[in-house]
Amino acid sequence: AGGSPVFQVSDEQSAEITTIFQKMYREIGSHYAYKYDLIRNYVLELIHFGQKLQPVTALYHQAHTASARVTSLFIELLERQFPIETPQQRLRLRTATDYADRLAVHVNHLNKVLKETTGRTTTALIGSRVAQEAKLLLKQTTWSVSEISDSLGFAEVAHFSNFFKHQTSVSPAAFRSA
Repeated sequence: AGGSPVFQVSDEQSAEITTIFQKMYREIGSHYAYKYDLIRNYVLELIHFGQKLQPVTALYHQAHTASARVTSLFIELLERQFPIETPQQRLRLRTATDYADRLAVHVNHLNKVLKETTGRTTTALIGSRVAQEAKLLLKQTTWSVSEISDSLGFAEVAHFSNFFKHQTSVSPAAFRSA
């Protein structure tokens, strides 16, 4: 209500963004076998478009803080595990300790840095991204809940179901059928 936008965009930039959304909308209604891969690329295009809009001073400051660097490396490492493309593919890193070891920092330091820069714990960030991938797999594949559970690194389907319900408030089966 009367608030100003986070970024001012020119008419040309607005048209470019609109075009990307129109492509996504057209693609979602198509029968193209790889439409979700294409849509994922459009989403990435939007993300990068938004990144370019970030003020230079903010980028300079962010790039030069140690906490921002650790956060950036963590997010890059987390995102590199996705998408899960086959039921045989497995997440290699599942816990805060896994990430801390890979980043060569103590798990407590990683948690402190992420809490400071994102407002969320390492475990919460991992859980959120795993839940996001689970949603995609449930909606976009015919894999069984067991296959999805395995590929996301859960030892038991019940653990996955409890995790998913905690993250989304619905069971995997209910989410898939919704």
